Amino acid sequence: MDSIDLVTVGIIAINLLVSIKGFNDVNFFDRYKFSVGAIKAGQKERMFSSGFLHVDFSHLFFNMFTLFFFAPIVIAWLGAVKFVIIYVISLIAGSLLSMVFHKDEDYYTAVGASGAVTGILYAAILLDPWMQINFIIPGWVFGIGYLIYSIYGMKSRLGNIGHTAHFGGAVGGYATTLILMPGLALQDPLMVGLLAIPIVALFALQKLGKI
Repeated sequence: MDSIDLVTVGIIAINLLVSIKGFNDVNFFDRYKFSVGAIKAGQKERMFSSGFLHVDFSHLFFNMFTLFFFAPIVIAWLGAVKFVIIYVISLIAGSLLSMVFHKDEDYYTAVGASGAVTGILYAAILLDPWMQINFIIPGWVFGIGYLIYSIYGMKSRLGNIGHTAHFGGAVGGYATTLILMPGLALQDPLMVGLLAIPIVALFALQKLGKI
């Protein structure tokens, strides 16, 4: 097993261990989950720790399976260290956007690696926009569609899903990838611009009070 495999397995292992601890210890789960009220009271570490907790094994499996699928693309392009940087920044970006959109909802809580994983997914699409997802859909089409769906989910409060964290993670993955590999903007400005459309749309809608 090389270093590329080890860094992905390491992140999956941390998620697994922390999540299992949360499954078996309600006090631990409640202490480290994302909670707007608790974060406003000073427990800022929840913005990070919540990204390693999951509701159940199916939630954990879906996130880790998605990470396992897209992580090799990012690592192949940027290396293991930059992959970890994107993962961490995407996790935090997901929590930050959740705080922005739910700042007046002290009762709002969330857990899961979805923000970090979505950041890796969006980074992979930015790096390889023509990858095939489900053997049919070009990556860039899936990425834009997914963020449009996330905007709809945020606006309609669709399901028990952290759409805001997903979107924030994608923004973190997109921005960090461009910072780490600025040449992408010159190599493929069309795709860089297309993948930015839903991000610009969200903040425009938020500015106009539509979401």
